[in-house]
Amino acid sequence: MEANKLHAYTSKTYAMERLKNKVALITGSDSGIGQATAIEFAKEGADVVVTYHTDKEGAEKTLSEVKKQGRKGMVLQVDISDEQAVEKLFEQALKEFGSIDILVNNAAVNGSGINVADMDTEVFDRTIRTNLYGTFFCSRAFIRHRKQQGGKGKIVNVSSVHEEIVSAGTADYCASKAGVRNLTRTLALELAEDGINVNNVCPGMILTPMNQEAVDDKEKREESEQNIPMKRAGKPEEIAKVVLFLASSDADYVTGSSYFMDGGLSQYMGQGA
Repeated sequence: MEANKLHAYTSKTYAMERLKNKVALITGSDSGIGQATAIEFAKEGADVVVTYHTDKEGAEKTLSEVKKQGRKGMVLQVDISDEQAVEKLFEQALKEFGSIDILVNNAAVNGSGINVADMDTEVFDRTIRTNLYGTFFCSRAFIRHRKQQGGKGKIVNVSSVHEEIVSAGTADYCASKAGVRNLTRTLALELAEDGINVNNVCPGMILTPMNQEAVDDKEKREESEQNIPMKRAGKPEEIAKVVLFLASSDADYVTGSSYFMDGGLSQYMGQGA
C-alpha cells in the first residue's frame, strides 16, 4: 500500500475508534456545545445518552445525528438541579445501556445580569443549584456507578472562562463556575486511585444559544470580538474536540486540569493596569 494511502487509512480508522464501545451521558446535549459533543463522540464510536431540560426537539435532532453515525442513543428529560431527577436519569440510562463510561457535565444556565444588591435569593439559588449542584449531583451518581464497576471512567465538566474572569452583574454565574473548578480539582484527588479522570473545559465566547444575541446580531458580535485576541468567537465543534480528547484514552494521565478555549481572551486580564 502506498504511504499516502496507508496514512489516510490509519488516520480514518483511528478517528473512528477513540471511544469505541463506550457509553457517554452528556447533559444539555439538545444544543450548542453539548450537541456538538454528542455528535463528535458518536463519530468516534460512542453510544450517547442525550439529555435536555425543555428543548425536546433539539434533543431528538441530536439523537438523529448520533444514529447517522451508526451509534445507539436515547433521549431523557432532566432538571439537573433536582437531586431525585438526576438519580432517576441514571437509573433510566443504566437500565438501557448497563454501564456509563463517560460523563460530560454541560448543562447550565447563564448569569442573571443583576448586581448582588438587587439580586433576589431565588435568582442566585437557581444559578448555583443548576450549574454547581447539578454538576455535583451528576458526578456523584456517576462516581458511585463507576466504583461499583471497579473504577475507571472520565468526567469532563464544561465550565467557563468565568471561573477566572469576573464582571459586574454576574456574581451568580461566576461563583457557580468557580465552584465547578474547585469541585473538579477536588474530585481529581479523590478519584485518582480509582482511575477516574476529572477535568474542565473553559469556553469563552462561543456561538451557542447561551450567546444568542451574538449569534443573531453581527454588529454586536463583532464589537465583542474586538476583546478577543484572535478577533473571533468560537464554534461549538471546536470545544467538542477538546472534550473528546479529555474523554478518550489519550488523556489517561490528565486530571484536575482546566483547558481554556477562549481565543486568548483570558490573557487580557490585567492588561492596561
